[in-house]
Amino acid sequence: MKRLVLFGLLCFLSPKAFCQEEQDTVLPPPRLDHDVDVTGPRLYFHPKVDWAIIIPCSIWSGYAFTKIYSKPDIDSATVAGLKKENIPAFDRWAVKHSDKADMASNIPFYASIPYPLVLLADKDIRKDAARIGGLYWEAMAITGLFYTGSDYFIDRYRPETYDDTKPFGERLSGNEKNAFPAGHPALVATSTFFTASVYDQYHPTSELKWVFYGIAAAATGTTVYLRHIAGKHFPSDLLAGTAFGVACGMLVPRLHRNKPMHKYGWKVTPYMGEGYGLAASYHF
Repeated sequence: MKRLVLFGLLCFLSPKAFCQEEQDTVLPPPRLDHDVDVTGPRLYFHPKVDWAIIIPCSIWSGYAFTKIYSKPDIDSATVAGLKKENIPAFDRWAVKHSDKADMASNIPFYASIPYPLVLLADKDIRKDAARIGGLYWEAMAITGLFYTGSDYFIDRYRPETYDDTKPFGERLSGNEKNAFPAGHPALVATSTFFTASVYDQYHPTSELKWVFYGIAAAATGTTVYLRHIAGKHFPSDLLAGTAFGVACGMLVPRLHRNKPMHKYGWKVTPYMGEGYGLAASYHF
């Protein structure tokens, strides 16, 4: 009996199983979500899950901010004994400082915080303003957790602390221990790439999305450069902060996509071509 069932299945799937010639008919492949009209918002906010992330991350960030910017001053003997030779070779060349660059780096930093408001100019996105606002809060809270958590548990002297041209008294500040990771680039990257990613989700075929991505890259790159010139972070600090910020800004919207096929998971459709059978697709 099992052999008969197997033989019948092979005959059904084989293109040569029938003696008569038939004109091949190929059904189109299953449509993906960018081809399907999505009913409802393009992004979703799951209260039980997202609030469970936002609230603790926000509380921790608020608490840790007060701690990392009130670290005790560095002992003068410790600062006097700092040597460039003790810095890893990858970061050693970054020892410098510039108060002007430090001030300039605050411009993209503060400008990026309200930057996602530009999305309100789009009528499709404006309808989901509250939902997207919640996701933006989540992205910033996660970045805040990463930044404050790292600075809270890790004391790394800033490059300017090693710079003998910087006034000795200023090098004693407890804030000089907050080199890792780079907070300014992390925040700017999170905000700007979040904005670009959201616009991309709503208008995946629009050329304007590349303008948003270009602005995100330019703003983040400028911030990285200024923080480097200012002597606030080593290259490894900048890489860590930037990478996390970009990832957080991009992934939070993408992980909250309202997928037309997400409730199906696997989708199976008939296929007729050189053979006969089933075509299966899985929606991630």
